[in-house]
Amino acid sequence: MTLSIVTTLYKSSQYIDEFYTRISKEAQKITDDYEIIFVDDGSPDDSLQKAIVLCQKDIKVKVLELSRNFGHHKAIMTGLSYTQGEFVFLIDSDLEEEPELLEKFWKKLHKEESLDVVYGVQKSRKGRFFEKISGFLFYDLFNFFSDIKIEKNVSVIRLMKRKYLLNLLEHKEKELIFVGLCALTGYKQIGLFFKKGYRGESNYNLSKKINMAIDMITSFSVKPLRIVFSTGLLITFLSIFYIIFLVFNKFVHDYVYEGWTALMISIWLVTGLIMSSIGILGIYLSKIFLEVKDRPRTVVKNIFKEEK
Repeated sequence: MTLSIVTTLYKSSQYIDEFYTRISKEAQKITDDYEIIFVDDGSPDDSLQKAIVLCQKDIKVKVLELSRNFGHHKAIMTGLSYTQGEFVFLIDSDLEEEPELLEKFWKKLHKEESLDVVYGVQKSRKGRFFEKISGFLFYDLFNFFSDIKIEKNVSVIRLMKRKYLLNLLEHKEKELIFVGLCALTGYKQIGLFFKKGYRGESNYNLSKKINMAIDMITSFSVKPLRIVFSTGLLITFLSIFYIIFLVFNKFVHDYVYEGWTALMISIWLVTGLIMSSIGILGIYLSKIFLEVKDRPRTVVKNIFKEEK
């Protein structure tokens, strides 16, 4: 098979028909040997039913029904694992990323034989001022802490060669961040700027974004642990010098510093650092706990595909 197209469904009912029509048209410009894989990530609306209807009238459509909502990135990896194409195009179904981008990505990938991946980069972030600023800070923070680097405003949309995809699927961690794994896999990748549309309220609220930031940093770097160790070491040395200073003033100058304010500030500072350190260690331990249980990322309840 030449081309596989993968997309996930979550509250996508109003977009499915238009998405299918437009992406099919773009795929046919490239090849007649293609497939479209819809992954229903426990969508609460009738997204699954609409996708099944498309499957029944078009043998090129395959639908994977997950047993519940597992999360966007896990659903993506599940869909990718069922592809057969030599080239795999990943795109969201909410039409914020135009299906017509397939042609642009295809031409970009084939301009240079050594290229393995073309991924999308937003020209500018959508949303209000706070969302834009927090987005920029997120990438700066991640690149500072992480052992790998990702481009600012990178998106999940991408066109991949099969060799790269097979190596991407070798990553078996259960708590995953997709764009991080894509960067970690390596190969020759290049970004393509595009303008992302806005179709309504995002499923990624502030709480989810913060959790994703924490997951990304702790999944791809141990630098927070090194910072905790270095901070603790620094405080220890400063404390030793301060104790020496106090003892010196007591026995040489017969002077004792008074003042509960300085004492309480010191206690609060050290207590805060200790609690933060324990919290960071707890995050890493929780990730180990989740990984060693070796549970499946997702559970595929049903596969819908019309045979020829």
